[in-house]
Amino acid sequence: MSRFDRYILSQLLALFGFFALVLVAVYWVNRAVGLFDQLIGDGQSALVFLEFSILTLPNAIRLVMPVAAFAATVYVTNRLMQESELVVMQATGFSAFRLARPVLYFGLTVMVMQLVLTNVLVPTSQRILNERSAEISRNVTSRFLNAGQFMHPAAGVTLYIRQITPNGELLDLFLSDERSPTERAIHSARKAFLVRGETAPKLVMVDGSTQTLTRDGARMAVTRFADFTLDLAGMVSVGGAGQIALNAVPTRLLLEAAPEALAATGASVAQMREEGHSRLAAPLLAVAAPLIGFAALMLGSFSRFGLWRQMALAVGLLIALQLVWTWAGSVALVSVTGWPALYLAPLAGMAIAAGLLWHAQRPRRQRAAT
Repeated sequence: MSRFDRYILSQLLALFGFFALVLVAVYWVNRAVGLFDQLIGDGQSALVFLEFSILTLPNAIRLVMPVAAFAATVYVTNRLMQESELVVMQATGFSAFRLARPVLYFGLTVMVMQLVLTNVLVPTSQRILNERSAEISRNVTSRFLNAGQFMHPAAGVTLYIRQITPNGELLDLFLSDERSPTERAIHSARKAFLVRGETAPKLVMVDGSTQTLTRDGARMAVTRFADFTLDLAGMVSVGGAGQIALNAVPTRLLLEAAPEALAATGASVAQMREEGHSRLAAPLLAVAAPLIGFAALMLGSFSRFGLWRQMALAVGLLIALQLVWTWAGSVALVSVTGWPALYLAPLAGMAIAAGLLWHAQRPRRQRAAT
């Protein structure tokens, strides 16, 4: 790598780090507000909030990397044009394609980082996040059990606990269940415990009674018990229990559409292949985006007022590229054989960048010939 390439690449990487940090911070703050309301409101500690926030960072970084690479390239190119550094290099005989070589190195560097993120770090973090979310969703005590007040964990269910001991014992429990249209059940117990079940927690009540009142005929039956176990399935939402999200599945299993992965996620073959090939095609956008930004600005020449028209063109092309990417994702989701469309956006972006670079040096050659 020549000294010129190292000089441009160092500036691109420095600005890329700055823009990535800003964009990740904006995304993280927006995400953290929702997490804070959800976790702290459910009785979780600040350490759990911090853990969940850290686990969402790889996905946030993955989302902002192409945009940060594009912004860094546009900023650095505009500054080099304003300071006439690129003009001087062109005067020494550097073509537009030669000037774009450090930008290509930069895009390939970002692509490698995003490949690691999308195929290793993000699936791992999402898998841990899903496991922790399922664990917390099964922790009924931390979600809605509070001593000394009436609680409504589900529609038609009323719960009251006089005291919760440090050992997790629920003293003087009262539970009213009016979900059935034919009867109303009231459970009371001197002591109760929560134990983990396969799909939902179970409530073990000791030394209590159950009063069942039929709505038709208003007949009441009272049953006293020494111990009684009540399954809380239906009262407690354990959304997604046993279900694995697509973004937590390894890329190899997604591309193979392995039967065990299909059963674990409940997704279709088209959805799995769309997710798998998106992880391979999305990093290519990290190459196309900075090349488009650089090539569009190379269409302009030195101006004290900046290259605003060229910047607008670069942003417009990036938006068009994103629209193509979105369309390709919808095509891949509805058809098992539609996954090649995902590679259309990055390849088209690289082709557009090459066309812009070719067009950027044509006028100069014509003027030189005349």
